Amino acid sequence: MSQKRGKNTKQKRKMIKVSKYEFDSESQADTKIDALPENHGHSIVKLGNIKLEQGEYDSEGNETKPPVYSNKYHIDVLWNGSEIQEIDEEENITYDHPYGWKTYAVEIDSEGVHSFMGVSYQENKI
Repeated sequence: MSQKRGKNTKQKRKMIKVSKYEFDSESQADTKIDALPENHGHSIVKLGNIKLEQGEYDSEGNETKPPVYSNKYHIDVLWNGSEIQEIDEEENITYDHPYGWKTYAVEIDSEGVHSFMGVSYQENKI
């Protein structure tokens, strides 16, 4: 009985997943966000056009080389795992992006320019 209880406890535990997305524009991102169910329980942070390269400045603070920004609009999402999980007949749990989101997902080798209160993107990505 203790094995079954452990299995059920694990299944009911709230899992979170983190994903990073890039869109052609803010309005395209808003369209995807607005299509999520009302009271969806996910945390969404709009990052906008993130800085890819720092600018350079002389000793007087004058810009000598402007910063370079992404031409894509970026958002990070902390997904409520219970809403994006699938459980098969053997009770294996897998996670996937909501319908239509995978197209915009990006995978990076670092934690990126933003994190959710210390939640590791690398350890919790879909």
